Amino acid sequence: MAVQGGILASLITSREEKEVQDKQKKKSSLWPIAFFLGAKFIAYTLLGLLLGAVGQALAFTETTQIIMQFVAGAYMIAVALYLFNIHPIFRYVLIQPPRALRKWAYNQTTRTDVFAPALFGFATIFMPCGTTLAMEALAISSGSAFWGAAIMATFVLATMPVFFGLGWLTTVLGDAFQQKFLKVAALVLVYLGVISINGGLNVIGSPVTLQSIGRSFSEASTSKTVNGVKVASIDVYATKYEPNYLKFQAGVPVRLALTTKGALGCTSIFRIPALGIQTSLQQKDQIIEFTPNKQGKITFTCGMGMYSGVMDIT
Repeated sequence: MAVQGGILASLITSREEKEVQDKQKKKSSLWPIAFFLGAKFIAYTLLGLLLGAVGQALAFTETTQIIMQFVAGAYMIAVALYLFNIHPIFRYVLIQPPRALRKWAYNQTTRTDVFAPALFGFATIFMPCGTTLAMEALAISSGSAFWGAAIMATFVLATMPVFFGLGWLTTVLGDAFQQKFLKVAALVLVYLGVISINGGLNVIGSPVTLQSIGRSFSEASTSKTVNGVKVASIDVYATKYEPNYLKFQAGVPVRLALTTKGALGCTSIFRIPALGIQTSLQQKDQIIEFTPNKQGKITFTCGMGMYSGVMDIT
């Protein structure tokens, strides 16, 4: 919702702002929503077909996911700056089809404003959360192009009501409050954009994030030593880690037990970026073993960097 929902909302609000500026007749916003969701459905179905047929070789790399998360955040902030009329340069965030395609589309229909929603709807395959990655893993394990496509198609169909509701709500609020809504929407998009970029910073292990600036630590969780190995545990919930602060010593091996507590979302993927560690917690607990070699703070995070904690190496 934070990333893909933010993009959908930004597409609708930037379109309404352009209509206000150009004094155009109000158009139905159901078409952009429909094309965003339709393109997303097609993209995920095709991805499921390929994953089921070929397997993990087609899974998107962590680098691709991180880049797309930064791009999504930057786009939402750029749309917000356009809504605030900060500078004329931000009008270029309104994505339009190539000139030749626009000319063809104009001869066929006046609805050229669906190009950007369809483009971004298709591109959402590059912005998977933990739940999406779990569905992709299920499609891979099916070993069948048909069942891989069916799994991803069903997953997208099940999420459509939520995204359609978000798009419809954005439209209704825009109709009701006009310019005031556009400014409020801009503030929301700034927030969502910052959250998306901050998540990307967490995933790459940046020492400077919103969490690191605002985080205050109480006493670190206790660990015990067994045969020269530091043993500790983390309970993994849908929206948090308990504890989110642990202390270890450099050069001493660590055994970290991850215990899942209920249904997981983004936290179904556990990452320690600085150590190159990533594991899936879908339907099972995990034991991670590593040896921290130098002092400092090491961040652990979920798949999209929304939830995190710190290991303090002394």
